[in-house]
Amino acid sequence: MKYAIETFNLTKKYGNFTAVDNLNMKIENKTIFGFLGPNGAGKTTTIKMLTCLIPPTSGTAKVAGYDINKEPNNVRQKIGMVPQLVSLYKDLTVRENVELCADFYGMSPGLKEERIDELMEMVDIKYAENKLVRHLSGGQQQKVSLVASLIHQPEILFLDEPTIGLDPTTKRVLWDLIGELNNEGHTIILCSHDMYEVELLCDHVGIINQGVLAAFDTPQALKDAVIREKKSKVARILRKIEEESEEGEILEREYREISVFIVNLTDKIIAEIKKLPMVMGIERHHSNRITIRIDERSENDINTVIKTILDNGGIIKSISTKDPSLEDVFIKVTSEKVE
Repeated sequence: MKYAIETFNLTKKYGNFTAVDNLNMKIENKTIFGFLGPNGAGKTTTIKMLTCLIPPTSGTAKVAGYDINKEPNNVRQKIGMVPQLVSLYKDLTVRENVELCADFYGMSPGLKEERIDELMEMVDIKYAENKLVRHLSGGQQQKVSLVASLIHQPEILFLDEPTIGLDPTTKRVLWDLIGELNNEGHTIILCSHDMYEVELLCDHVGIINQGVLAAFDTPQALKDAVIREKKSKVARILRKIEEESEEGEILEREYREISVFIVNLTDKIIAEIKKLPMVMGIERHHSNRITIRIDERSENDINTVIKTILDNGGIIKSISTKDPSLEDVFIKVTSEKVE
């Protein structure tokens, strides 16, 4: 089976409001897929349809090879879900919670106990198996949720904001666990607002906006698209300048960006930077940070910029090359109006 999930014009309407509009996407088997979108974009509704919690208005999807409309029970046997809000019984122990999930799936006593021990060892929570859930930390409770969702050996695991509210150390532990689960053959569907997390873990990313799939590709390909668009925009500006110029020099130039934090940034410093021949553009952020686009063919370009800032009394706190992040992609895609 090449695809873990395939959607076919998947649509959900509530009266006159279309929450998900003719969604078509294919998620490859045994990959980690990041599903992103602003609040109210249709992400949660899509997940609810894929996990057979609500039926679609029209269209369908195949999850682990089964149709969500025709074979929902088969779908449920093949998926696991870790919700954003931990849904465990606080007055039961860790082991009792997991045993309850195993009983729900009708597992035999022998297999159940073996599987529970195996999973608890894997996520390093066995030491707390007899503790009440209410006495566990947030990270420990997320580990228990993982064990409960994996007890029936699902092919596909849905994770909704799995590391929200966790400290950096616990986050990294869970990231390692997600990677291990994927290496064992699980397909992971990760819903998260942590762009670094998604960029770090995911093979492919889908961004939904206003119910429509607005972007779908690898994280790097999405970032490269933003770079190309920025370069195209600069090229159009240069082309216009050339058309209006008698000399008519260069149509397009390759450029790179540097980000500079200047403690005492002034209009005079910006004006002097703009005069430099290698500077193709400058953008001011807040009161102290600027992004400078520099012609890649120039030699000693950054040194010249630094010297200009210092010669005009500027105090530089930090300077770095600037590449677009997945967060830049997300903001760009979700800020565009869907036609």
